[in-house]
Amino acid sequence: MNLAPTPSKAALSESGVAISVRNVTQRYGEPGARSSVLALGDISLTIARGEFLTLLGPSGCGKSTLLNIVGGLIEPTQGTVTVHDTVVRGPLPDRIAFVFQESTLFPWYTVAENFGVAFKYRGVARVEWKDRTMKALSSVGMETFADHYPSQLSVGMRQRVNLARGIAAGTDILLMDEPFAALDEQSRMVLGEDLSVLLAQTGKTIVFVTHSLAEAVFLSDRIALMTARPGRIKTIIDVIEPHPRLPAFMLDSRFSELRNECYALLRDEIREAMAAQSGEGAR
Repeated sequence: MNLAPTPSKAALSESGVAISVRNVTQRYGEPGARSSVLALGDISLTIARGEFLTLLGPSGCGKSTLLNIVGGLIEPTQGTVTVHDTVVRGPLPDRIAFVFQESTLFPWYTVAENFGVAFKYRGVARVEWKDRTMKALSSVGMETFADHYPSQLSVGMRQRVNLARGIAAGTDILLMDEPFAALDEQSRMVLGEDLSVLLAQTGKTIVFVTHSLAEAVFLSDRIALMTARPGRIKTIIDVIEPHPRLPAFMLDSRFSELRNECYALLRDEIREAMAAQSGEGAR
């Protein structure tokens, strides 16, 4: 286990850095005001190209806030984020794709037409739309549902399509905000396997937010454990296991040891977050 938020890959050069977070702080409201909230406190983090990094921490610790800052959806109060040597000052659709917890599919379009909307926004040539759509859908086992409407798909199927859209975007970086939270455990496991295969095949850089200890250990190259609000990086845990990951990894003693280590490190943070939430509710 590393005790500082530094890359686990030896002698990582600047050319190997995908995302650099430097001294990022996020405050909502004016300092000193009753409604002021310090969401993130002085976070620094370096993420390597091709790495799967998970943000894991108690509810309300700022995981999603940090993800949105990296993706350019929120401007930090202080600090900077750099993506491939470019300072992030807004969305970078040519470099970063999002996969959210809730389905972002337009219900009045078919699956394939939803891809077309995304491609049009990104400026992809129309002649490429069908091929990129079918390849992405095939990678998650959804190629036969291209002409279906979202209402004709289960929650798990819609999330597979959302993941496929992220793949089809062709970006080097995927930011994923609890994409499997609404799914049953079996579906989460299967999609997790698909995601591990995707990483092995494409070398994409993935930043993943989850509350699931098992999901974090199964998927991650590194796990950034965050404190209760204001969110800070408490420590980094390395998961030394090649991708694609197989279900047998979850039966390995190393898996249990890492999961237990994550819980032991987060237990006090979770209690602190729960106590803070109870105090806020009593106001």
